[in-house]
Amino acid sequence: MVYKFVIISDEVDDFKRVIKIDSDATFKELNDAILDSVGYSNDQMTSFFICESDWEKLTEITLVDMGKESDEDIWLMDTTRISDLVEDEGQRLMFVFDYLTDRAFFMELRETIFGEELDAPVCTKKVGDAPTQMVDFEEIEKKIVAQQASGDDLDADFYGADEYDISELDEDSFGSYDPTMDF
Repeated sequence: MVYKFVIISDEVDDFKRVIKIDSDATFKELNDAILDSVGYSNDQMTSFFICESDWEKLTEITLVDMGKESDEDIWLMDTTRISDLVEDEGQRLMFVFDYLTDRAFFMELRETIFGEELDAPVCTKKVGDAPTQMVDFEEIEKKIVAQQASGDDLDADFYGADEYDISELDEDSFGSYDPTMDF
């Protein structure tokens, strides 16, 4: 069975990715496919979060065991199959790619394709440029000083709008997608 995920960012307009991956693949394989699709290096800490429909974080799947002492189960990307935690179309996830500033991509399982298998994940649609992987803290400091001086809301400008149109997860809203491009 193949899962098709749609991925968007609240930081960059017109950024979208569609990734198809076998349901028995690990979250590590999905992690690597996302990083590859956006051109990010794989030397940073990342995590997935299974979310409620309102994006409230429920279950974390981490790249490495952080040694947290908790009664909760620890889910590691390299040993957890996607189908262990994701089953239903419409399931939402967050992929945190910048831990220092809690920046993330928003994901939704758009389609479950029965009777198909994939040996490796594939990015089937790529629209727009991804936000930068890591934030330049000198740039942040300059922006904070400028925002404080002007009285503007830093969060709205830096992290994107407080509200974004969830219909952006709609695969049909891929803007300037050129169907002749080979994905």
